[in-house]
Amino acid sequence: MAYNEFLADRIAQFFREKSVPFEARKMMGGLCFMVDGKMCVGVTRDELMARIDPEMYESLLQRPGCKEMNFTGRPMKGFVFLTDDATDLDVDLNEWLQLALDFNPKAKASKKRKKKS
Repeated sequence: MAYNEFLADRIAQFFREKSVPFEARKMMGGLCFMVDGKMCVGVTRDELMARIDPEMYESLLQRPGCKEMNFTGRPMKGFVFLTDDATDLDVDLNEWLQLALDFNPKAKASKKRKKKS
């Protein structure tokens, strides 16, 4: 299992309950949840990746179970990884998911890659 399927199911359930249209895509060795064509949250192994408002980034890093996302050797401001300490309880998971949803309208979509002919 490349990602925690139970956590992915909890995320999908949250979006369905909120009537948020989403698309789940396998990428980066995990599962990414796209909202309005933009990466919103994802699951990598047993951690939740959330795209949050960069203005809240530093303060949110102080919360239990929250750490910087660092794929390339440099932290990506506005993206965090959340461990079980931050997502075990539904109320905590839902708060993080809502933070990501709240930022989604302000997030920039990644550039579409041109298909090679």
